[in-house]
Amino acid sequence: MGMAGSGYKDYFQVLGVDRSADANAIKKAFRSLARKYHPDVNPGDAQAEARFKEISEAYEVLSDPEKRRRYEQFGQYWNQAGGMGGGGAPGMDVDFGRYGNFDDFINDLLGRFGGPAGGGFQGGGFPGGGFAGGGFPRGAQPSRPPVNLDAEASVNVSFAEAFRGGERSLSVNNERVQVRIPAGVKNGSRLRLKGKGNLQPGTGRRGDLYLNLKVQEHPIWRLESDQLRADLPVSLDELALGGMVSVMTPDGEAQVSIPAGTAPGRSLRLKGKGWPAKSGRGDLLLTLTLAMPPSWSEEERRLLEQLRAKRTGHPRQEWLRSAAL
Repeated sequence: MGMAGSGYKDYFQVLGVDRSADANAIKKAFRSLARKYHPDVNPGDAQAEARFKEISEAYEVLSDPEKRRRYEQFGQYWNQAGGMGGGGAPGMDVDFGRYGNFDDFINDLLGRFGGPAGGGFQGGGFPGGGFAGGGFPRGAQPSRPPVNLDAEASVNVSFAEAFRGGERSLSVNNERVQVRIPAGVKNGSRLRLKGKGNLQPGTGRRGDLYLNLKVQEHPIWRLESDQLRADLPVSLDELALGGMVSVMTPDGEAQVSIPAGTAPGRSLRLKGKGWPAKSGRGDLLLTLTLAMPPSWSEEERRLLEQLRAKRTGHPRQEWLRSAAL
């Protein structure tokens, strides 16, 4: 870089533009060089970081009409003539860790140095996204979508919490947040917490936080689509003879009637005892399963032997006829 005197830098030469360059040409040159020498592209390269700060310093002066006028009029003494304070060039002591990505930094820089805040680079995030050509007319809307500040997190909820709803106290970005879980949420349901997402440095804007709910499995109850179901173990005599049996529902104990001669696998429907929904409670389906005892007493075995001896029907007669090929 050419030096015309102690503390003097040829900012036009730093940006590689003619002294007659207009504001758009200066911005275009700055974007190109900033992309090339940004510390994110050159991690650990002190020379690249120094070059980047020099480029930013040059842009700060040449993008401001008043600073540029003094610079062109007074040369190496422009700073003292303009009363910017302190000796030498303004310098750029930048904490790059404040910024989420390269676009955030450049957009903040363009806004502070005379460009429209939020404008700047087009295309995808850095690296890999190209920069748009042309200038940034004052007051123009940014042509690329705003930075996505939304965040996501997963939260485990018990089956009972999902059924009844409730409140949770969560730690979000070092603050405690009360989260209301509506009754009837399902696995994969999403809750939105407005203004609890990521913070954009320099603007104070916060995105939203989306909580993805993971409903833990229950040893008895299961939710299939919108249907609450469970298997209900019953004895051989209850299936054969029928009767009233006690069952448990999410609302407590209830009595259901098993018709005589019911086959295993049949479901009993309990209306209004199912999963909560906007339209109201659904139904509960209890599927009957035959619960065989681990062993039989002598009296039970004797009665079963009598039953077998007196059985009138053949349980596999229809099956054998249909299975023949």
